[in-house]
Amino acid sequence: TIGAIPQRANPSDVLVSRSGYTLDTLPEGAVIGTSSTRRAAQLHHIRPDLQMHDIRGNINTRVRKALDENGPYDAIVLARAGLSRLGMEDVISQVLPFDVMLPAPGQGALGVQCRDDNSRDMLSAIQYMPTAIAVTAERAFLAALGGGCSVPVAAFAYQQPDESYLLMGRVCSPNGRARITVETAFTAAEDAYVTGAELAQEAIDQGAGELLGTAL
Repeated sequence: TIGAIPQRANPSDVLVSRSGYTLDTLPEGAVIGTSSTRRAAQLHHIRPDLQMHDIRGNINTRVRKALDENGPYDAIVLARAGLSRLGMEDVISQVLPFDVMLPAPGQGALGVQCRDDNSRDMLSAIQYMPTAIAVTAERAFLAALGGGCSVPVAAFAYQQPDESYLLMGRVCSPNGRARITVETAFTAAEDAYVTGAELAQEAIDQGAGELLGTAL
């Protein structure tokens, strides 16, 4: 059982490049290290010339590969939150904006697991409701599309100044040529899950099922 979701870290994706490349300055046909279909598809939508190569290992290993002068990658894509938690933000060459790279549902958030309701009561002190509500909507969007971490689906929600929430969702074809982006707002915490599911249905109505190659 998830007993608490604390305040999330920055949910953005970032480029790490030994040459300091940004998405605009990467040379034609540059090699990008990522094992995420979500990241690869969104990058290909903007830069179809880029070559996506798998990269494995923990964050330290991936950063070392990215900065290696003789390494195979011109840049790699990582979650900013992971670098921040390790005190490694100095290696970031570009923070990718949401119009280019919408994060994975729940990215930057931590879930604290517990065994029983007594533990849940104790964990209430670190529960941060705006993050919990946002992540609920994001995960509902993904679930309604029948997806997991292996499909090019992205979602991000956040609390606006008027305390309502904005939920953005995106579905890409695996090659990134086609992309559907949808968004909606909601106000009540109890509406988070149903709002995520309804936004997914809007994406399905616009052809998300065909992009994912599934019968939705």
